[in-house]
Formats: sequence, structure tokens, C-alpha cells
Amino acid sequence: MSWNNIEKNVTGGIATVTVNRPKALNALNYDTLKEMLDCFGEIGKNKDIHAVIITGSGEKAFIAGADISFMAELEPIEAREFAKLGHEVMHVIENLPQPVIAAVNGFALGGGCELALACDIRLASENAKFGQPEVNLGVLPGFGGTQRLPRLVGKGHANELLFSGKMITAGEACRIGLVNRVLDPEKLLDECISLAEMIVARGPVAVRLCKEAVNNGLEMDLARGCSYEADLFGVCFASRDQEEGMKAFLEKRAPKFVGK
Repeated sequence: MSWNNIEKNVTGGIATVTVNRPKALNALNYDTLKEMLDCFGEIGKNKDIHAVIITGSGEKAFIAGADISFMAELEPIEAREFAKLGHEVMHVIENLPQPVIAAVNGFALGGGCELALACDIRLASENAKFGQPEVNLGVLPGFGGTQRLPRLVGKGHANELLFSGKMITAGEACRIGLVNRVLDPEKLLDECISLAEMIVARGPVAVRLCKEAVNNGLEMDLARGCSYEADLFGVCFASRDQEEGMKAFLEKRAPKFVGK
């Protein structure tokens, strides 16, 4: 399926999704969010896709935010529905069975930062900028920024960004734990692909269950989380991947996983 504002390419078990509104710095409007919901819904059901990369078109922006020209005309009920749509998109991305890597190639502000927060791993180019500048517009983040940001970087760092609305560099984002690594812009996508290829080569069942354990376990206390982990560990032993992985290790050869 084709869309107007996003592009999807699948190669070697890796889906690369590009937000393609370069004239608007890839800002998220209603149509783009609906297309993303459709696209990621398809990806989640595709058992031949084992990793996902999200990036933005052009050299300036990952996603510069939600489309302010669109939001400026919204009535309160419409604004709430727009926020709920954004939350739905972020929830789908966060809960895809496949690991999701954000290739942050420029401005990741507002909704763009929130989309990056919904991803599992964030790699950024040296020219990337991060921020939640919504308070400069008289509103607060509407796509999960007040909830995911403090969970990722801690309350103090999150409050500083949320209350001030300031932008930070990729280096500062890495220092506070918002991104995993900062890379030369020309190497960013290649590094994301290399990481995705490494993930694809691992046991698909185990990778999916790792993501499930992390996402769900963070909402539990430690004892319940560890018990949940033990349950999923046991589930692995019902898979052909577990049998093949351990057999290959003992036979000193590369495993041939089937994702079952």
C-alpha cells in the first residue's frame, strides 16, 4: 500500500518507515498520523518483518513536531481527539512486536520527540536537536511527552525540558539518556541498519518476548517483574527457536531461527 506522507521499504526483514513531508519539516498532521497508524498496523501483523527503523526525509528534520498550522484552528474537543490519535500512534509503535529504532536525523521537537520516545532505541546524528517546546505555544505535550520522557530520563531532566521548552543538542540528549548514541550524519542510517541486521539475526521469538518483558515489566514492582520474566523464559522453551539456538551452540555453528 502507498501513502501520501510516509514511505515504507522492507528489505531483509527490516522495515524502514520515512515520514515524507520535507517542506513542513515532516510535521505531524491528522492525515500523517492516520497513515502511520495504518502503516504500523500492517507492520505489526507481518511475521516476515523482524525490526523497524523510523526516520524523516530531508537533511533538516526527523519530525519537527505536530503541524501548528493545523492545530491552531482546533476547537477543544477536536484538540482532545487529535491528542488521542497521536497517543494511539505512539502506543502502536511502542507495542509493535518488532523492536523499533529511531534514526533521528535532525529536529525532533514536540510530537517528533514524542515519537522518538515511543521507539525502543534512539540513534541520533550530530546535528539532531531534541525538545518539548509546547509551553512556548501555551499548551503541554499531547502525544505522551509528559509520561514517557520522565520514565526515560528521570523526573528532573524531564521537568527541565518540559517547563522551559528549550532545545538540547544530540550530545546533551545522549548524556541524559534520551538517545543511545550520537553519530556522523552520513553514518546514521547505515548504523541503524547494522543494528537492525544484528537484531534480525537473533531468535525472533526471544527478541519479541524481551520487548514484552521490558515494556510490561516496567509497570510492575521488581518482584512481580521478575516473576513475569520467569514466565516468559518458560514460554521460550515451547519454541523451535530455543531448541535450535541451544543445539547450534552445542554444535558450535550458527543457528537457523524460524521465528516459531
